[in-house]
Amino acid sequence: MNRAHTFQSARWLWRWWPWLNQLGPQQLRADAMAGLMGMVLALPQGVAFAALAGLPVEYGVYTCIVPTIVAALAGSSWHVTSGPTNTISLAILAMLSPIAKPGSPEFIQLVLVATLMVGAMQWLIGAFRLGAMANFISPVALFGFTSGAAWLIATHALPNLLGWGAVDMAALVTPLDSSALLWDHVNAAAVGVSLITLGGALLSKKWWPRAPHMLVGLILGTLWSMGWSLVQPDTLPLQLVGQVPSPWPAFGLPQIDTHNVSELVGVAFALTLVALGQTISIAKVLADRSGQSLDPNREFIGQGLSNMVGACFSAYVSCGSLNRSLPNYDAGARTPLAAVLSAAFMLLLVGLSAQALAQIPMAAINGLLILVAWNLMGWDQWLQLWRMHRRDFAIAAVTALATITLRMEVAILLGTLLSLFAFLLRTAKPAMRTMGFDQSREPRRFVVIEPQTQALPECPQLKLLRMEGEVYFGATPHVAENLRQLRQAPAAPSHLLVMSKSMNFIDYAGAQLWQRELKERRAMGGDLYFHRPRSEVLALWQRIGFLQELGQDNIFEDKRSAIAAIVPKLNGVTCAQCRARVFEECSQRPGHGDA
Repeated sequence: MNRAHTFQSARWLWRWWPWLNQLGPQQLRADAMAGLMGMVLALPQGVAFAALAGLPVEYGVYTCIVPTIVAALAGSSWHVTSGPTNTISLAILAMLSPIAKPGSPEFIQLVLVATLMVGAMQWLIGAFRLGAMANFISPVALFGFTSGAAWLIATHALPNLLGWGAVDMAALVTPLDSSALLWDHVNAAAVGVSLITLGGALLSKKWWPRAPHMLVGLILGTLWSMGWSLVQPDTLPLQLVGQVPSPWPAFGLPQIDTHNVSELVGVAFALTLVALGQTISIAKVLADRSGQSLDPNREFIGQGLSNMVGACFSAYVSCGSLNRSLPNYDAGARTPLAAVLSAAFMLLLVGLSAQALAQIPMAAINGLLILVAWNLMGWDQWLQLWRMHRRDFAIAAVTALATITLRMEVAILLGTLLSLFAFLLRTAKPAMRTMGFDQSREPRRFVVIEPQTQALPECPQLKLLRMEGEVYFGATPHVAENLRQLRQAPAAPSHLLVMSKSMNFIDYAGAQLWQRELKERRAMGGDLYFHRPRSEVLALWQRIGFLQELGQDNIFEDKRSAIAAIVPKLNGVTCAQCRARVFEECSQRPGHGDA
């Protein structure tokens, strides 16, 4: 009995963690090296992003530990590394600073409660298998949001970068307020530290691409700060990170204030959308590179568990981090153990070097944030959008502007709605192309008539029309108007053959449109025919009775049999006077000798 139970447990583990079958000394070594690299990258990011979120720095460190482990073991992706991110950190500050002062105990509890709510929403989305919701967040909207967030990151980094010290961050949620800052209070030491940090990171990235350039810049900036304080002890002291109270995240349930629950629900929903959108985008990129199959719903469950558990260990909202996930894969990570080991190494590092971490100047961290903001702006992608698609450029620009000037949850929802509206506009006008035969080649090719200067004339009695797109309620006005113009044109053909294999979907309004067209065609003395309608379309026609009204004889599997069946039904008198002779079957109609 015990053996059977053990065997069943092992089978469950292998199903949940199939990478266990591949685990060996070589894989463990690769994961350990990738985990070490991940820890090196995570340390300055965790400290910087916590400051960006308006939280004490230890909360950024804690977010790099517990949520990272839970997400790696409970999620689907083998290479996504979760933790604090710049966009989420900035969103937390922007959304919650109007409610409480950043850094205050009330603000910290609001952040932890919002994190718990985000985790619950993410878990529910995955549990109810609603992972496809994330697909509706347009990449263009996310790009605009990210660029707007980059501008805000730079704005929030500016006070400490210039040595202005503690400022009212709530007043800086909109960067337009930054003009109120006084430039004559610039601290030369802080500026020097920021420039050394920024220059060191850039130069190390250029000369030593595989090096952790952010960490190199942070070390150089910290050393410069310590040297400056020794040479110029009388100057204005720089603001430092300070001592991390404890490297071990303590367990404790967030204290929920019922007065703020209604406001936090909207904040949590917006953060959930952004976090899941970022995570699933990164997971898809890495799955394509590694060939791993991805389960979005399980990934959402893992993210939800990581935030719910993390909120109880002083961690704020975490999600897939692009700055850590891609280096994790490039460093040779084979399994999720790489992310787990990075968190373990982080715990050891903070426990052993807390005194050294306390000496990091905030000016150095904010110098790194300027570098992050510059990289997030995506200047090349803006230029590419302008050249390729002006509508997408406009959506990204509006989303970026809304991110800068409005609340962030409003910006991401606005960008998503604009993307969906643009998609509906594109699909509301499906292409309807007149088809014919090209007489310049043998055998004659079936082509679109308009751009073909050598195409045969059209048959005066049979219109050949190819539908390209869905005929749903939003598209029926466009399709109906085009069909009406075809019927009312001078000497309009009474018969219509619709090439419908590219008509992937219709709804009830689309079915009604074809019912009306059938009646109009038969009232003209002609008929309506379809070439290769899809099975889903036929099933709907069958349910509403249109298939019986149309008749199975008016549906064809190939164009040749369709034309062969329709041509004998055409009016013989008109055929006798016709000189177009579009079809091969016209040779069997009256008047061919005259033609």
